[in-house]
Amino acid sequence: MDEWIERAIVAGLVLLATLIVARVVDRMISRHFTLRPETLTVYRVVRRSALAVIFGIGVLSALLVFPAVRDVAGSILASSAVIALIVGLAAQSTLANFVAGILVAFAQPLRLGDAVAVAGASGTVEQIGLTYTTIRAGDGARYYVPNAKLSSDTIRNATIAGAEQLVAVRVTVPLAADLDRVLALLLEEANRLPETMTVKEPNVYVSQLDPTGAVVTVETWAGSSAEAGELSSALRRAVVERLKAEGIYA
Repeated sequence: MDEWIERAIVAGLVLLATLIVARVVDRMISRHFTLRPETLTVYRVVRRSALAVIFGIGVLSALLVFPAVRDVAGSILASSAVIALIVGLAAQSTLANFVAGILVAFAQPLRLGDAVAVAGASGTVEQIGLTYTTIRAGDGARYYVPNAKLSSDTIRNATIAGAEQLVAVRVTVPLAADLDRVLALLLEEANRLPETMTVKEPNVYVSQLDPTGAVVTVETWAGSSAEAGELSSALRRAVVERLKAEGIYA
């Protein structure tokens, strides 16, 4: 009985030491990460992974203090068939999701707080766990997407994007109009816009044909979403005035 108590005390001390080590590691990790979206994502995944490993080693070490547990563990580890089975099962699901979660955290196709769509789920990334990533939909529902799915599926991220914004202006011209001439005129007008308003070469094409006329689309790029409204307005005015001046609009 006394020996059992001693072993229980040792196991308790091992668990206590595990908690202390986990706390120290947690503080060390958090001290080296600023809490921007990209670094917060890495921090949380690394933190959970490190704590899971520490707690796993600590609990296993505490249990191995007891001879009965050591005997059982030794017999299990001695069986290569059991080891192969455990590794095989883990590699198919849990281990695959765990590794994928770490890859997602560092590659960062999505981050905490990003608006994404993946595997039929769309919403805001709420949490990236060791095996699942939680996406909160606009109505408050949660999607739990396996991390392995994130590493193999296409992710649409509306948050991570360039500063440029596409501006598209569509006008309808009569079917009787010379479409090649219309395209040339509108491209010329788009190129006349101030260089400070556009960041890429414009593009003009016929996007639709219907009984009411031909729809011509003029595309160009604004430097930012704030400038897109001004560019769109200027482009609309220029297009309409040019079509009127050329007699295409009576």
